[in-house]
Amino acid sequence: MDLNLKGLKALVTGSTKGIGRAIAGLLASEGCNVAICGRGADSVDQSMRDLSAKGVKAYGQAVDVADPAALKAWVEGSAKALGGIDILVCNVSALAVGDTPESWEKSYRTDMMHTVNAVAAALPHLEKSKAASIAIVSSVSGFEVDFAAGSYGATKAALIHYAKGLSQQLAPKNIRVNAVSPGNTYFDGGIWQNIEKGMPDLFKSTLSVNRPAASAPPRKSPMVS
Repeated sequence: MDLNLKGLKALVTGSTKGIGRAIAGLLASEGCNVAICGRGADSVDQSMRDLSAKGVKAYGQAVDVADPAALKAWVEGSAKALGGIDILVCNVSALAVGDTPESWEKSYRTDMMHTVNAVAAALPHLEKSKAASIAIVSSVSGFEVDFAAGSYGATKAALIHYAKGLSQQLAPKNIRVNAVSPGNTYFDGGIWQNIEKGMPDLFKSTLSVNRPAASAPPRKSPMVS
């Protein structure tokens, strides 16, 4: 596949595992230079080695994206290391399912404000790009009522609305904005593997509405490590 992305500079938050890691890997395979971040330094280092092996430039740092100053420093460091920013993918989620003050606070600070702060930090660089785009990762829980109703679902819905408004605001600057809403994604160490082990009834009921045969094991995407 050739998506005409060779040589572009992409930043992906939360990109050492799961969906974010798959996105970073695909972008690197398409020839993008990629900046990544995650909570653990070891996983960041390993992911950087994997991405560099694809023949592209990779930059990464261990970052708590809920810390605005640390997030901005990572964006600025990424722009300097890669020579600019063409693509920003905001992927991190606290996965804070619930209806407690703590879950609402985590969802807001991590899912919502990390996205807002990342966009604000990257915008001066994106404005200089000839192929600027922002992708915001929401969830099917942002437009469907499911077990994640509450802090998680409401925040994901807010991200969709934010992306729609941002797309209109930035269109005159030729910056494309999209929100994507993945469904249930199974990978080693991910939330659905944990649900499979700890909440088998929920896992089974969710699997039954995602696959024709509820007894069939979930298929792991080859893109997700």
